[in-house]
Amino acid sequence: MRTTRDRIRHAISFEFIGLLLVVPLGALGFGLHAADIGVVAVSAATIATLWNYLYNWLFDRAMRWWKGSVQKSIILRILHAILFEAGLLLVTLPLLAYVLGIGLWQALVVDLAFVVFYLIYAFIFNWVYDLVFPLLNQAPR
Repeated sequence: MRTTRDRIRHAISFEFIGLLLVVPLGALGFGLHAADIGVVAVSAATIATLWNYLYNWLFDRAMRWWKGSVQKSIILRILHAILFEAGLLLVTLPLLAYVLGIGLWQALVVDLAFVVFYLIYAFIFNWVYDLVFPLLNQAPR
């Protein structure tokens, strides 16, 4: 399993790179000011960073119990990304509606666009992260 230090590096780098991508893309895609998207993105990223750490810790513990390893197949990587985003959606939907001054349905559309972006981004980021920072000891305990 990953160390606490590695999980912190993972969560912070995931959110930092995500912000660098999502703020300009969100501003262009929705015709909003980058500052408005930035407030939402930084707030959501802060929440997501905490959720990322907790979620990945829980997911790895569940995988270790279920499979005896934290190695992920393609199907598990897809499930991992979907479950992460579903949990995050529950918290960020009201935040988007409030900060952007829009209704919940409009916020859902904006949030779903972010979810699609982050689903693809999370899948690619986590795969690359695992390649760049491989686990050294995979023996079951």
